[in-house]
Amino acid sequence: MSSMADQGQGPEPNDKDIAQPAGEAPTAGQAQAAQPAELAAGSHHEIEERLVAALAEAAEFKDQFLRAKAETENLRRRAQEDVARAHKFAIEAFAEALLPVKDSLELALKSDNPQVESMREGVDATLRLLASAFEKNRLLEVDPAGQRFDPNLHQAISMVPGNSVDPAVPANHVVGVLQKGYTISDRVLRPALVTVSQG
Repeated sequence: MSSMADQGQGPEPNDKDIAQPAGEAPTAGQAQAAQPAELAAGSHHEIEERLVAALAEAAEFKDQFLRAKAETENLRRRAQEDVARAHKFAIEAFAEALLPVKDSLELALKSDNPQVESMREGVDATLRLLASAFEKNRLLEVDPAGQRFDPNLHQAISMVPGNSVDPAVPANHVVGVLQKGYTISDRVLRPALVTVSQG
């Protein structure tokens, strides 16, 4: 039997060897080869868009941060100025309240022939002015005679038996006040010096 080559027939053509006629759609293999390049180009474009968006967002956040920082700094500065003004005003208000006290004392000293009674009245009036100045500025007196001993407001100088005084005083109560105390704005400026009863 003669071979196919002897009969003038060559080997069967391969799919790759067949030329694609013009105008026809690409084969499935050719389409698959084109897809990765298109995907890469699309992916690169998408990354660029995301990068631009991220940079814009970062710039916006930076601007917001700088604005917030500036506003915080302004608030801190204004708070410091308010505190300084409050201290200055408090001192000025207290000083202004003390001016009538000084005026009263100077007026008393100008008298040529001061009488005991008139001097007493002048001192009493001056003391009232001083008490009013203290009250306006929340400088309050602590006079705890007969009250229960409070270590937050009082300082005990000595202790005596409760039945040694008349009338008798319960234990841990103030028997006598050697020096009045003062509070300012609910804080102890000076504790009262007291004698306390013991049981």
